[in-house]
Amino acid sequence: MIEIRPERSDDADAIRAVTRAAFAGAAHSSGTEAAIVDALRAAGALTVSLVALQNGAIVGHVAFSPVTIDGQAGAWFGLGPVSVQPDRQRAGIGQALIRQGLDRLKHLNAEGCVVLGDPTYYGRFGFTSDPALRYADVPPEYFQRLAFAGAMSAGAMSAGAMSASATPRGEVAYHPGFAAT
Repeated sequence: MIEIRPERSDDADAIRAVTRAAFAGAAHSSGTEAAIVDALRAAGALTVSLVALQNGAIVGHVAFSPVTIDGQAGAWFGLGPVSVQPDRQRAGIGQALIRQGLDRLKHLNAEGCVVLGDPTYYGRFGFTSDPALRYADVPPEYFQRLAFAGAMSAGAMSAGAMSASATPRGEVAYHPGFAAT
């Protein structure tokens, strides 16, 4: 049985250990994922930070933090890193963390979420590629977005970051914590 709950102040060491283990040796890993989570936490930029527990031990973690679109802050967030203890991967823990995190973002009146990752995996949550939304030199199929239906603020419209259809357009930037090394 898996329990998912918000991160607590005494979870940082366990989250760091799970994140390091989850990304150790991964071809797509920069090796900085644990430092990114620590930097986001230190900056107060972990909008949603959830842990998965099994038998009282943290076996997974997911982070959501604010992003900007064409330099404009709004109600869009980035998903990641998402980490699951290697011996617990492929058991649905990551999916459960992501689904609960997306639900929490919706309850915070977020307009949407972006993710950099495998289109097949993230497509199951409704993420799709949109060439009008870009991230650095990443191939567009690996940078995806999920717009939350009905979530569009007048502030985002006046800032020009969103079109009339609530579809984001422009260059996405993650929080500076993603530059952690």
